Amino acid sequence: MTTTRIESDSMGQLEVPEQALYAAQTQRAINNFPVSGQTLPEAFIRSLLLAKSSAAKANATLNQIPEKMGLAICAAVDSLLKEDNLMRHFPIDIFQTGSGTSSNMNANEVLATVASQIYGETISPNDHINCGQSSNDIIPSTIHISAAIKLEKELLPALVHLSKVIRQKASKVDHHIKTGRTHLMDAMPVRMSQSLEAWAVQIDQNITQLKQLQPALQTLAQGGTAVGTGINAHPEFATQFNKELSAQTGISFVKANNFFALISSQDIAVSLSGQLKVVAVTITKIANDLRWMNSGPLAGFGEIELEALQPGSSIMPGKVNPVIPEAAAMVAAQVIGNDTTITIAGQSGNFELNVMLPLIASNLLDSLTILSNISHLLADKAIATFTVNKENLARSLSRNPILVTALNPIIGYEKAAEIAKQAYKEGRPVIDVAAEQTDLSINELQQLLDPAKLTESNVYS
Repeated sequence: MTTTRIESDSMGQLEVPEQALYAAQTQRAINNFPVSGQTLPEAFIRSLLLAKSSAAKANATLNQIPEKMGLAICAAVDSLLKEDNLMRHFPIDIFQTGSGTSSNMNANEVLATVASQIYGETISPNDHINCGQSSNDIIPSTIHISAAIKLEKELLPALVHLSKVIRQKASKVDHHIKTGRTHLMDAMPVRMSQSLEAWAVQIDQNITQLKQLQPALQTLAQGGTAVGTGINAHPEFATQFNKELSAQTGISFVKANNFFALISSQDIAVSLSGQLKVVAVTITKIANDLRWMNSGPLAGFGEIELEALQPGSSIMPGKVNPVIPEAAAMVAAQVIGNDTTITIAGQSGNFELNVMLPLIASNLLDSLTILSNISHLLADKAIATFTVNKENLARSLSRNPILVTALNPIIGYEKAAEIAKQAYKEGRPVIDVAAEQTDLSINELQQLLDPAKLTESNVYS
């Protein structure tokens, strides 16, 4: 049996595991919320610890706590951040008190235990670790901090990499002409590079939109304390806190002009999630295009061949599936679901506090993480490595009656439609039917129906 010790808080005494760094309030939350078995993401906890370190430095600078105590708290944070099994100290379920008070006190208690050992005297989780703070400003701030770090250091670089790899591949396949498709039906020809360049532009648009959200995301509620009035925080605490945090992370954080808005709402998190949903939509488009182009190899389009990464069937020998695009489509579905959850949670700003903060934190960081990871995989294990089936491209292109569209200005839509229908019906190249049905010579038709020329915007110049 696990040995225990007795800890006390304002509600009385209870047993806590002997070796646990946390104390009574954490244990109460463990007892109260056996819901999912899922804790808040490690990225959130690490950002919360960084925030506590920045708060300690700010409070020491402002003479709110002794300088040596501040150093001890910072040393405790550094020690914890180096632990391989950090999360064993932070066991509280995501589905807890809506303000995240349980997770805030969990961090306060753990830091108080470790910092007291360093300091040589008792450090209070409330009076010292939590000095100048409330769960109501530290948790919303940590949502912003953790998301800002993930966005700056993981997702944006991943999307930049994806865009770069797409463009590199586009330049390599520029000479390949393929049948364009609208409604999944044959359309005018395009260069394969033109299809890929469209993906890159979509990714670039997402990067631009995400960057536009960064200033708001890097604006923090810290200093507003319980309701936004700043009660019990030094007047300069918010400014000093952001200075310390910016130095620690290399990201510029600033205090909010209005604490009330950032404590009572999560509109910025909702906005970021909405843009992550757009990224997910883009990823779905790319994944689906890859799957369709790869379909076959005999009964589908078979335009490209994705890298074979693993056997595709437990019963059909030799089958290989587009596993990376499939994983990408599932990531996109999850992100879209996360956004719905965050949207609903964002509506729970009742008067001076949003009360679904842990749920927002968990889903937002999940979306940032899985989009970052799948962007690298999509770039490196699908787009960079696929090969082009030249014969299949040429075969379908030469038999595409829609090429007759190029003759519209010369013979008119109705005549062109007649030629296309006959070519479809007889399974013949459109150039042969057009030679029979018009006064145009084979030479002229070859010039007018040249697929490569038809991919240029200045066809008739």
